[in-house]
Amino acid sequence: MELILWRHAEAEDGFPDDARKLTPKGEMQAEKMAAWLRGRLPENARIIASPTKRTRQTAEALASDYSVVKRIGPGASVEDVLNSAGWPGEGEAVVVVGHQPNIGEVCAALLSRNLTGGLVVKKGSVWWFSNGKGPALLKAVMTPALL
Repeated sequence: MELILWRHAEAEDGFPDDARKLTPKGEMQAEKMAAWLRGRLPENARIIASPTKRTRQTAEALASDYSVVKRIGPGASVEDVLNSAGWPGEGEAVVVVGHQPNIGEVCAALLSRNLTGGLVVKKGSVWWFSNGKGPALLKAVMTPALL
């Protein structure tokens, strides 16, 4: 299984939190990362996004065919994210568009059972894991600034 964790791109400040939109910079970040992903994702990749406006806009940069999953919204647990993605399934690629600190906590959990807390995942960045025939393997980390 391929698990691609994508933190939403830069968003406006404001309230209510779930209605915050991407900034113009965030829209560019999402488009650049989507272009990078398009050239690498398997054709049948499944995309799931948190229900917030900014995560849906980030996912839409990649594809119009994605699912909104309430369980991966702000405050989601590592288990919520991994279960929603179907990790550690076999043969499937899933892109999860979510939030910090959730994405960083999932990255930390996949990298080491001994890590506590989470890792810093920059806005618009992708962390790509594969489970192969053993523990999670970190295949790539990409930030919009590197594209």
